[in-house]
Amino acid sequence: MKIEKLGFIGLGNMGYPMAKNLEKAGFPLSVYNRNSSKTLGFEEHLIRKDIAELVDQSDIIFSMLTNDDAVDDVYEKILHCNVKGKLFVDMSTISHEGSISTASKLKEKGGAFIDAPVAGSTKPAAEGSLIIMVGGESEHVHRATPYLEKMGKSIKHLGENGQGISAKLAINYFLSTIYQGLAETILFSDKLGINRGQMLEIINDSASGSGATKVKTPLLVEENYAPAFALDLMLKDIRLAQQAGADYPLLKALLETYGKAHENGFGQLDVIGIIESIKS
Repeated sequence: MKIEKLGFIGLGNMGYPMAKNLEKAGFPLSVYNRNSSKTLGFEEHLIRKDIAELVDQSDIIFSMLTNDDAVDDVYEKILHCNVKGKLFVDMSTISHEGSISTASKLKEKGGAFIDAPVAGSTKPAAEGSLIIMVGGESEHVHRATPYLEKMGKSIKHLGENGQGISAKLAINYFLSTIYQGLAETILFSDKLGINRGQMLEIINDSASGSGATKVKTPLLVEENYAPAFALDLMLKDIRLAQQAGADYPLLKALLETYGKAHENGFGQLDVIGIIESIKS
């Protein structure tokens, strides 16, 4: 396999360990983050001073950014660079329309683009065990796969540009319902005098348990909601699902509950911190 030069833009809570896994695998890597403090821990020779320098020195560029505005800002700068022959892999969760637009603009300038958002939070990101949902042309997905495999345990190619984003919005819609339901169940069992730890054992040992309930169990028992995936990010994804056409009975409740949590100052808690807003 031809080893290509990699670039990684966006070293937040998820991006940092993902880029680290590429570094640990021994691939030639450049990194850039708008806030330079986020690059601490990377060798100085890997850190680029700006996006243009990173793009110039990379063949495949990964991005992991917060929202549509951040992606638009970064790719506006990228589009001023020479992108011919380069592959861009955006792993952010943004709108379907935004992702398609970015892909089209890069293609016009001779670049290639795939959307590759992930399922999983900070622990799977560090372990390289994310599930990566990919939309784009097969040849571009094939080109990126050896590197994606260092960040994820499963790479799902779902079709054309935008299909990775679509799958991510669907899975996060499901997760938002699980976390709200779990929070309400725990509050109900608290009210009935059931020990919280025992209730969570019952949930996790029964058919109602899942990886989602198990990973949030320690947070609920300890009532420590340090963010692995912030509540505000889930609210963003619920709204993106609505924009993409989700119009189901639970949607109104999700928008109301997560929106109220944001308004009441709980947005920077882990998503299961929704329990604090519901009980307040």
